[in-house]
Amino acid sequence: MRNAMPISMKSIADCRNRVSEHQDMAKPIGGTKTAASIEEKGRGRPIKRVREKTSEPIQTLAEAVAARIREKVISGKLTPGSHLSEIALSEELQVSRNTLREVFRLLTKEGLLRYEANRGVFVATPSMSTIIDIYRIRRFIEIPSLAQAHPRHPAVKKMRASVDAAHRCRDADDWLGVGSADIGFHAAIVELADSPRLAGFYAQVSLELRLVFGLLQDPEFLHAPFIDQNTLIVTQVENGNSAAAAEILEAYLAQAERFILSAYARVASASSRGFE
Repeated sequence: MRNAMPISMKSIADCRNRVSEHQDMAKPIGGTKTAASIEEKGRGRPIKRVREKTSEPIQTLAEAVAARIREKVISGKLTPGSHLSEIALSEELQVSRNTLREVFRLLTKEGLLRYEANRGVFVATPSMSTIIDIYRIRRFIEIPSLAQAHPRHPAVKKMRASVDAAHRCRDADDWLGVGSADIGFHAAIVELADSPRLAGFYAQVSLELRLVFGLLQDPEFLHAPFIDQNTLIVTQVENGNSAAAAEILEAYLAQAERFILSAYARVASASSRGFE
């Protein structure tokens, strides 16, 4: 592994900001926003305007806080097995503990968190069967989406932007940023299918994928081999060779699955020896 050069915190912060610009994360949908009643003076008496409903969605407080915790998982700040303290999080997020419990309920239902009696709430830890299932789903969704891609589809620009962000993060030695850029790249592939429902479903898969990444304690070892492969895939699409790009992706996902399962097995083996 190469020796890391000293990197300024400003470079890493700039890199992560650029990554976040190119990610298209699914946003929870809340109720219906209404315009407030407005009183205006006319001819010497107040006139009340009727409340008007709009179709713009708003988030409840619990959904907004849940989105912030999801972002902490996506960015790698919260790793699998991390304990979530109600007191610390309610102070950090400036919400009541009742609201936070509702957030925990939402995220536990999604599979992002798990509750243990008498111990509290933890970030979920994926199993080997979960990893296998995630990659099965990725093959079902990503490969057909890429095979039918048009080179001028807007999502292709997002793919290129994510690749560029990954290169910048690699140069800044920000490997968590590289991981975020990689997730953004594959989310853009799914957007090629032009299905909002499919993109929303994949956003949940991406959260679980980040948990898988978080199990492995060497993000450079995990992500470095795939930066150039992502570059090759998007270049093929830009050149009108979507079928060839899909073939590369199929081999890529098989390689990534084997790679992660092997690393997972090593981590699990080391953990079990630690308890002997």
